[in-house]
Order: sequence, then structure tokens, then C-alpha cells
Amino acid sequence: MNKFDIELKKGNFVTSECKYCAKIVWPPSNYCDNCFNDVTWRKVSLYGKIIEWSKKGNDIFCISEFENTIRIIGKLDIKNKTLGSGKLVKLSKCSANGKCKFFFTLME
Repeated sequence: MNKFDIELKKGNFVTSECKYCAKIVWPPSNYCDNCFNDVTWRKVSLYGKIIEWSKKGNDIFCISEFENTIRIIGKLDIKNKTLGSGKLVKLSKCSANGKCKFFFTLME
């Protein structure tokens, strides 16, 4: 199990960043995919923006982008707000029980 999986099980959304070239490595890895140097692990910003969204029944799912690099899919709670691409979201919960799960809340 890698650092990403361990932290996700604890509810922490982390990624790796190169110590040498400062590139965010996504998907996370123990080595930079740009210059092959070592990385450090850090938490990802909880705020992102919707790239795309879809609805199935009463559930809304979206692809959200964080730090202009990291894209993940998750379930979205809009709380009667207007939905659309480019809207801001907050990562409200993440977990891993056999698979990664992400939950977002639509911001004002």
C-alpha cells in the first residue's frame, strides 16, 4: 500500500510533489514523472472547480480539478444551488474501502 492509499483511508487527500522541479505528480508516485527525482508528500487544496458533471437519478457526479492539475471524479451535493462547469467545489470527504471515494459540496 502506498502513501496515497494510506492517507486516503485516514480521510486525507494527498499528492506527491517533486523536490527538484516542483512538479505535482498525478497520479501520485514515489518518483517524479518529469525528472525522476524524489518527491515529498503533501495535502491537496480542498477547493477546486467543476470540469464536467452528470446526473443519474437523484445523484450528481462531477469531474473536479484541484490546483490546476489534479482531476478526480466524485459525488456532488449541490444543496439547491445552480450547477454548471467552472463552479467552485469543496472536497467534503474522501475515503478508501477497496476503492477511492470522493464527495464534493458546491460553493456559493
